[in-house]
Amino acid sequence: MPEQKKIVLIMTDSQRWDMVNCYRDTGLKTPYIDKLASEGVKFTSAYTTSPVCGPARSAIFSGLFPHSNGVVTNSVPYYGNVKSVGQRLQDNGFHTAYIGKWHLDGGDYFGMGRCPDGWDAAYWYDMRNYLEELTDDERLLSRQISVSHNIPETFTFGHRCSNRAIDFLQNHSDEDFLLVISYDEPHGPFVCPEPYASMYQDYTFPKSQNVYDTLQDKPIHQHVWAGDAVNYDRDEITHNGLFYQAYFGCNSFVDAEIGRMMDAIDTYAPDTLVIYTSDHGDMLSSHSMGGKGPCAYDEITKVPFIIRKPGFISSGINYDQPVSHIDITPTILAYANIPIPKLLEGKSLLPTCQDTATPVNDVIFMEFGRYEIDHDGFGGFQPMRTAFDGQWKLTVNLLSSDELYDLKNDPDELHNLINDPAVAQTRNDLHDKLLQWINDTRDPFRGYYWEQRPWRQDARPATWDYTKMTRQREHEEYEPRQLDYNTGLAMEEAVREKG
Repeated sequence: MPEQKKIVLIMTDSQRWDMVNCYRDTGLKTPYIDKLASEGVKFTSAYTTSPVCGPARSAIFSGLFPHSNGVVTNSVPYYGNVKSVGQRLQDNGFHTAYIGKWHLDGGDYFGMGRCPDGWDAAYWYDMRNYLEELTDDERLLSRQISVSHNIPETFTFGHRCSNRAIDFLQNHSDEDFLLVISYDEPHGPFVCPEPYASMYQDYTFPKSQNVYDTLQDKPIHQHVWAGDAVNYDRDEITHNGLFYQAYFGCNSFVDAEIGRMMDAIDTYAPDTLVIYTSDHGDMLSSHSMGGKGPCAYDEITKVPFIIRKPGFISSGINYDQPVSHIDITPTILAYANIPIPKLLEGKSLLPTCQDTATPVNDVIFMEFGRYEIDHDGFGGFQPMRTAFDGQWKLTVNLLSSDELYDLKNDPDELHNLINDPAVAQTRNDLHDKLLQWINDTRDPFRGYYWEQRPWRQDARPATWDYTKMTRQREHEEYEPRQLDYNTGLAMEEAVREKG
């Protein structure tokens, strides 16, 4: 009898990689995630596809970059022809359940409260469903920093999500399943019970050297984002006080909820493939900026990422080469023995999990479009495309100036080398890979302007036809093969010269 395939994906929100103790010992307490890392593969150079909630999640659950799946900003839905990993597994006989923050239905931050195709409606539970369980006064309380309110754990969204996920494991562990538990924590407003709410009242998070960055030789839109913060006295900036106490307390609270989940997995489904990650980080005053937005600094793009499967994946292993959230859906499909569609834009990490000498990506890619369709602010439309090869990080900011950092020698990303002739060939080689990715993934914003940068002296002349290629969609698991415009017949090659 074939082995049952059981998969649990655990997500947090706004949890920086260095807020997890096994990645960097800062004094923050995350014992349960640390234990998970000791039992599996810890990816030390893992990156989101986009440093903002909805677009980041869109890639995780579709295997397509935000520009390919339509979620190029918060509060817009997938394109109608995009299939989630839940739909793909459900169509192959898996029981699929999603519990927690979704942020992909085109609604507001909390969601529509409606289960989308591909998931079991009996277990669906987004943030609107949570709020609808509360009185009006409780709703208001749920949107306030909790350090002075002494709320019980049973009040929190995270605890209620865990309860539903544990119920699923208790009742469905004898099936092939994909269970997603997507915590909103430690995203603001940092609602958490004691002892976590006061755990860090006397704590100061270590200050990175890039807190002293005043953005000299950095893109102008970053100056606009930073505003007056570039003039602050850097010695006066400390990572303590109410905001940090609440944020870090909520970080340890969600770690404890992950501990509850892992105890339930080990009890009811110990042979489960467990994937844990976060959607993005937070700047926390690095480079004079806060929150997240249109930049590719590690503070918001690098994420914690761990995979565990006892007896299948070695334990206590670090993998140091770049991987991406775009690889999560292909990994899940490969583990489920479902062929990976040609349409998907990532790779399975299973070979690397079993043999870390097996490389996955020479380069990984990131992007940004807009923070939030509902908001006029947050910088508006800021098209950004980034390539990172493990040492060199190149970012093209289409409406601003560009960036190149050598993370091997400048891990704080202080020195922008975009115009340095000594590294021009390295820069141009990475730029070529970025341009190829933009074209290969049918980026709807692609064109000659990504190549025509002031520092790219050997750029091809701008032409209306650009590459002269057409690139049609291939998704024959769900759609008929597309037709060639010139013949009306099924296309022979999806990528071909247009002329």
